[in-house]
Amino acid sequence: MPSPILLQLPPQFRLIFTGISLSQSKQDFSRKLFSCQPRRSCDPLRNAGAKEVETIKCFAEERESSGEAVFDKDGEEVNIGQDFPNGAAVPQRIPDSLSLGIREPVYEVVEVKSIGIVSTRKINRRHLLKSSGLRPRDVRTVDPSLWLTNTMPSILVREYAILLNLGSLRAIAMQERVYIFNYNRRAGKAFIDALLPRLNPKNMHGGPSMPFVLEVVEAALYSRIQRMEQRLLDLEPRVQGLLEVLPNRLTANILEELRISKQTLVELGSKAGALKQMLLDILEDTHEIRRICIMGRNCTLTKTDDMECSVPLEKEIAEEEEEEIEMLLENYLQRCESCHGQAERLLDSAKEMEDSIAVNLSSRRLEVSRVELLLQVGALCVGVGALFAGIFGMNLRSHLEERVFAFWLTTSAIFVGALLGFFIMYAYLRQKKIL
Repeated sequence: MPSPILLQLPPQFRLIFTGISLSQSKQDFSRKLFSCQPRRSCDPLRNAGAKEVETIKCFAEERESSGEAVFDKDGEEVNIGQDFPNGAAVPQRIPDSLSLGIREPVYEVVEVKSIGIVSTRKINRRHLLKSSGLRPRDVRTVDPSLWLTNTMPSILVREYAILLNLGSLRAIAMQERVYIFNYNRRAGKAFIDALLPRLNPKNMHGGPSMPFVLEVVEAALYSRIQRMEQRLLDLEPRVQGLLEVLPNRLTANILEELRISKQTLVELGSKAGALKQMLLDILEDTHEIRRICIMGRNCTLTKTDDMECSVPLEKEIAEEEEEEIEMLLENYLQRCESCHGQAERLLDSAKEMEDSIAVNLSSRRLEVSRVELLLQVGALCVGVGALFAGIFGMNLRSHLEERVFAFWLTTSAIFVGALLGFFIMYAYLRQKKIL
């Protein structure tokens, strides 16, 4: 029986106590999850003439926007916050998570399904986490907005998905689909072009097909390494041509082209080295490889990284896939190491040529400095002769103006003195090894 004190309260307080009654009923019902049982709400307004309300609370399957539905006694759904005819209202449901006023990011991705269907869609962060079973810290590794903070290549294996971060190629591979970020970039287009032919059954030639996740990983590595190999093929003839021309032909255009080629080789070597190190780390980690093998199967890993499957056939298939994955990674590791070695060799040749150019330029600067020093010595000697010419050019009488041989004698003395002074200075500089 409702308390008479509650019945005597003013009407504006009845809604508050009604809400408390509903929340207590919700707490009692939380002990019986995934069950559907009709309950009558203990509304203290029932004695005051309120219409009887029957609520049915069911936990349905987990959906994108799950919540509780409230029904009246006739079976019709009542919106949250809707007023009943007697003036009472159902209290508004409190959201599961607090709104911090931060706009949820929405990603525009290309979705490629395992049957080869390609579509462009927009997906928010919350739906992405629910559909892939990932955590927010996992999504940060492939988030395109965090471009500068996640530059190192990585392949992260999770329970239901594999995250691929290969520079400008970023994707999330699941059992039935793959989400590709930055699909408009060259790496994204090359990845899609490499993946779609693998999903076509006509290209299998009757051979066994790999799981979709492995096809995605192989297509990503293939497209990435193929782009590096193509850039090396385009760059190698240009570098070889520069090495043949230099150092005999030193022009500003050739030196600038050498600088750009060297910068490109440094970038390629750095990317190939990082990718090679990532593949080595995965090959050395048996746990990660076996996590890829048991994805989508009823298998678990023990503490000693042994696979335990409910069906023996699945264990045999997983073990065979483990060998295939290791051979696959080793193949691309060799190709990546070849790219890295070729880039390093071309870079070393460019550096040696740059050192040779520097030595050649230094020798030329030394010759210029020697000529400049000789000209300075000659200018000094001529300046001393000009000093005597200036003395005789003064408007003072020296009693030599009347003598005929005085001009030729003075001129000869100035020339002889300048030459003698030049050779004396030259011998002194040679003795001190300055020239």
